[in-house]
Amino acid sequence: MDPILVVDDDPGFRQLLAAILEREGYPVELASRVSEARAAAARRRYALVISDLKLPDGDGLDVQSFFLERSPGTPFVLITAFGTVATAVEALKRGALDYLEKPLRGPEELRRLVRRAMALSAPQEEDARQPAPSRATPGLCASMVARDPRMLHILALLEKVAPTSANVLLLGESGVGKEVIARCIHQHSRRADKPFLAVNCAALSPTLVESELFGHERGAFTGAVARRHGVFERARGGTLFLDEIGELDPGLQAKLLRVIQEKRFERLGGEATLETDVRIISATNRDLNREVQEGRFRADLYYRLSAFPIEIPPLRERPADIDALADHFVALAAAKFQKPQLRLGDAARYQLRAHSWPGNVRELENVIERAAILSDGEILPEHLPFSGERAVDPAKSGTLNVRELERRAIEEALRKHGGNRTHAARELGISLRTLQYRLKEYGLTKS
Repeated sequence: MDPILVVDDDPGFRQLLAAILEREGYPVELASRVSEARAAAARRRYALVISDLKLPDGDGLDVQSFFLERSPGTPFVLITAFGTVATAVEALKRGALDYLEKPLRGPEELRRLVRRAMALSAPQEEDARQPAPSRATPGLCASMVARDPRMLHILALLEKVAPTSANVLLLGESGVGKEVIARCIHQHSRRADKPFLAVNCAALSPTLVESELFGHERGAFTGAVARRHGVFERARGGTLFLDEIGELDPGLQAKLLRVIQEKRFERLGGEATLETDVRIISATNRDLNREVQEGRFRADLYYRLSAFPIEIPPLRERPADIDALADHFVALAAAKFQKPQLRLGDAARYQLRAHSWPGNVRELENVIERAAILSDGEILPEHLPFSGERAVDPAKSGTLNVRELERRAIEEALRKHGGNRTHAARELGISLRTLQYRLKEYGLTKS
């Protein structure tokens, strides 16, 4: 097994990372300077490089650049005490796997990150001639693109719940990718070889939803000219995804509860009792707790559906994913429209970061596809439908140092969220405590 290279000039933190990794059985080598990291890279390959941002003879981006030239397939992680300022974003843009924030939140954060890195590097060890992997997240749900710590945490939860039989409730705004996650759970469950069927409970009238769920007999209602098998029959042994479950008619809520409890149902207009065995993954953009309190959703059904609830944050609250997803969609559009020269310009990239994304990932995909149609090469702000929005662009900040860039990023996040520190911290990708410390450090406590 190739070792992990840890580059940090703080002996205590360097030894802490080494101790955690060695306890997990990973071989570790240490360096304290950019020059030492370069010398190490000249000697051998590494499964992963974890480098501090600030080093005595340079910074972590220098280390990353050297490995990109010398060993481009090596996963790289940046350690920073500055949250998601321009340098951390730049590292992600260059293909860094992730970043770690000092102080480390706990050993498990490092363990999960290393497991993803090992999954990323393993295929390259088998055949170095294969093309570089896509920006998809390695491991579970490998088709997804995720870089934000909150989404990576969700992927860790999926890894736990997928093999079980628990019903899962996905909570989040429209367009955040709930069906993609539902399919991922199914693909990694014990039911993966059985059907995955999806029903949008908001797209049909109550009668048609009932027919879609349970099926109907001929003549059950006007237009029912033949028997129809519902999804509870067709998905037997597999997974049923009920999207927009909060829109379900109260009468159908009672019928759904009975199916979950007894695993039995009748077709609409039929008398025969049928048995079923499905796992239910449901999703909603509503606050079901409030719906229960106000009597619009059955409490007993809610508890049955939400054995394992997962809340998916909107795209505007996971800025690290905006860059990664945008690059992913640009690559897809380049292939679709046969424009291999297509790329996302820095100015357009910062416009994407500044947008609030009410339509979430689905909106971002549509925006990139539209821009790809309009552009013949570099995607510019004028190719975006919201090019008039303000954005903080570190690329135009001249010789400003990292601390000044961070100060500006904090000010912009606070302005964007009307002074709400919790929302600003989420956008910056740092803890509320870290943000409060930075506000005091920069004299912004009255912001």
